[in-house]
Amino acid sequence: MPQAYSPTALLWRPLALWPRSIRPSPALQHWLTDPGSLTARLVAKSAGQFRVEIVRQFIGRASRNECQALGIRCSDLALIREVILKGNSQPWVFARSILPLVSLTGDLRHLRKQHTRPLGAFLFSQSHLVRSPIAVAAIGRNHHYVPAALARSALLWGRRSVFSLHDKPLLVSEVFLPDFVASLVLEQA
Repeated sequence: MPQAYSPTALLWRPLALWPRSIRPSPALQHWLTDPGSLTARLVAKSAGQFRVEIVRQFIGRASRNECQALGIRCSDLALIREVILKGNSQPWVFARSILPLVSLTGDLRHLRKQHTRPLGAFLFSQSHLVRSPIAVAAIGRNHHYVPAALARSALLWGRRSVFSLHDKPLLVSEVFLPDFVASLVLEQA
């Protein structure tokens, strides 16, 4: 039986539309808005000490908000993949990807079995990749979008984009975790 997921809707919008008084540090803003491969940047930041840890992967239904972003019906099934991107053995990013099953055909069929390979590495290797503008959300510690054990801060910041390959959409959300934010503070010190 497919699992359902219906978190309280988060407000995803361009960073410029967030009030300046609550925006994250300029260093984190740069990571939130960078249109390049987050995976490549994390590998570089960790001097190659990077790995993907799978939290869970299942066939289910995306939230209403995620369905709207993808332009799919809420009854459509998707492969939902949640992982932690670790740098230097620390949890840096929680990533949630929604891959509609109708998108996982043909050349994209292999995405059903990514295992611990980073999705971003594949996406950014595709010359015909189309990416929507980046939307950003402020996520409270008690919001269940991120596993509680990872959300130790009062406020986490995440970003998401719809990637399209051969007109097949995939939604990728990435939330920067407290250990990553702390590493940015140490870099600036």
